[in-house]
Amino acid sequence: MKDAFGTPQSLLVLGGTSEIGLATARRLVARRTRTVWLAGRPSPDLEKAAAGLRDVGADVRTIAFDALDSESHEATLGKIFAEGDIDMVLLAFGILGDQARDEDEPLSAVRVAQTNYTGAVSAGLVCARSLQAQGHGSLVVLSSVAGERARRSNFIYGSSKAGLDAFAQGLGDALHGTGVHVMVVRPGFVRSKMTAGLEEAPMATTPQAVALAIETGLRRRSETVWVPGALRVVMSALRHVPRTVFRRLPV
Repeated sequence: MKDAFGTPQSLLVLGGTSEIGLATARRLVARRTRTVWLAGRPSPDLEKAAAGLRDVGADVRTIAFDALDSESHEATLGKIFAEGDIDMVLLAFGILGDQARDEDEPLSAVRVAQTNYTGAVSAGLVCARSLQAQGHGSLVVLSSVAGERARRSNFIYGSSKAGLDAFAQGLGDALHGTGVHVMVVRPGFVRSKMTAGLEEAPMATTPQAVALAIETGLRRRSETVWVPGALRVVMSALRHVPRTVFRRLPV
C-alpha cells in the first residue's frame, strides 16, 4: 500500500531499461518503495539496471516481457501479481522510430505503432484488471507532448502516442471509483539515449525531472502531468493554431 505521501511500497516498471522508468524507481526507492519488478527483454542492460537498484536497497526482480508479444502479456504479468500486490505500475516502454525510414518502410512504421500503442493497450488492460482485483494501485502511463498534435517531423511516433494518451484517459475514466488511479504523463523532449543525436527541442527536460514530476503527481493524485509544466500552456495554444499556419511552423 502507499504511505501518506503517495509513495508505493511495490513498483512494476514495464520497460525495465527505460531511463525515465529507472530514474523514477530510484527516486521512489529513496523514499519508501522496497520491491521493484523490472519487466523487459532479457539483456545485460536489464540485469545492470536491476543491480543498480539493489545497490540502493531495493528488492529487485526481473521478468522477460516483450511489448510486441501481446499474447504473452496475461500470463507474464499474471505471474507478477500472483506474487503479491503491486502498488504502482509504470508503463514506460516505447520506441521513437525513424520518421524518414518509417515513411519509406511501412513495416517499420507498424512496429512503432504496435510497440507504443497496441502493446500498451494490451499490457495496460491486463495490469488495470489486476489492480482493480486487488482494490488499489496506480497505473502511470508515459505519453508525450508529441501526441497532442501531429507534426510533420514525427507524425508516426506522435500518432502512436496520441492513441496511447486517449486510451489511458479513457481507462482512467473507466476505473474511476474502483480504487485504481490512472495518471498520464506528457513529457516534452527528454535528453536520453533514445533522443541522442537529435536536435534538442525548446524546454527540453531530463529523466530525473520526469521522475520528480511523477512522484509529485502521485502525491497529488493528478490525472495528467506535463513535464515541464509550462508545456501545458504551449500545447494548448498550438492545438488551436490553424492548420495552414501550423504547417509553416518549424516544429
